[in-house]
Amino acid sequence: MPKRRPVTIIEVARRAGVSPSTVSRVMNGTAPVVPETEQRVRAAIAEFNFSPHPAARQLVTQRTNMIGVMLPEISGAFFQPMLKGIEAGVREAGFDLLIYSTQNGRATRQQGEHITDGLIIFPGSVDDTELVRLYQMDFPVVLLHKTPPFESPYPFVTVENKSGAEMLINHLIEVHHRRRIIYLRGPASHEDSLWRERGYLEALENHGIPFDSSLVADGGFDEIEAFSMLESMLAAGLDFDAVFAGDDDAAAGVILALRQAGREVPRDVSVVGFDDVPFSRFINPPLTTVRAPIEQVGREAVRILVKLIQNNSFVQAILLPTELVIRQSCGCGE
Repeated sequence: MPKRRPVTIIEVARRAGVSPSTVSRVMNGTAPVVPETEQRVRAAIAEFNFSPHPAARQLVTQRTNMIGVMLPEISGAFFQPMLKGIEAGVREAGFDLLIYSTQNGRATRQQGEHITDGLIIFPGSVDDTELVRLYQMDFPVVLLHKTPPFESPYPFVTVENKSGAEMLINHLIEVHHRRRIIYLRGPASHEDSLWRERGYLEALENHGIPFDSSLVADGGFDEIEAFSMLESMLAAGLDFDAVFAGDDDAAAGVILALRQAGREVPRDVSVVGFDDVPFSRFINPPLTTVRAPIEQVGREAVRILVKLIQNNSFVQAILLPTELVIRQSCGCGE
């Protein structure tokens, strides 16, 4: 006779009509729950004879004083300020820091929870199945630039990507009268790219500019990938007068491709980025971009994670504001 599969916290939550985090709070007593809700949860627990995985209970009492960060890679100008914020927050909280590079999502299962007290996870480093598994174990996790799947409602920290992108495109249209604006997407796993695209589309619509799908392509938030894509678009004879490169790394590749093609920035083509990483003000021409509080994102993630580890209350989502930074690459100051 086959062995019966253990009941999960998600199944208990569904039976009680609550979220898995509510079940966790009832079982661990980490936060108050409405009495009627608690009664439903305890009835579902009793019905299923549910108890969490032994590893989850072990984690409550065995601390490592270590916080882990999972990244798909450690490259590009974006990661330096983010890691600086994380490192500062970890040090101030009295923890040590361990950084994992998961090589495009192929993280070793269970590598994080055995030697850390909690994880900060960046898009593309851990898939949703692994997040659900960690959540079922009550393992503390905070997500960066990613909303959690329904089955694992972890807290997350991100920035105002949509409004930031709208500010950029509005500026190109209203101040520089650009209408054929390319948008280079980031990686498919990055919600930042999706929200920036929505801001781009809404700005076009608000100005009565028809959407042209030939102006949207993949830039990967990467200098080399964006350079190659712009080369291809130029070779195909695509008509455009501005490029929203997706981020600052990609913008550097775009400017190089335009320069090699004999197009002058910003006289012939305006170029804008996103993030305002340190090199943005030093490239030629200095880059118009959106300042994202990258370092603060890292600090906030640590602050929330420490509260999770200590079983204190926390905010489910933090959305930090962005700011338009005008320099010469858009055409201002010319």
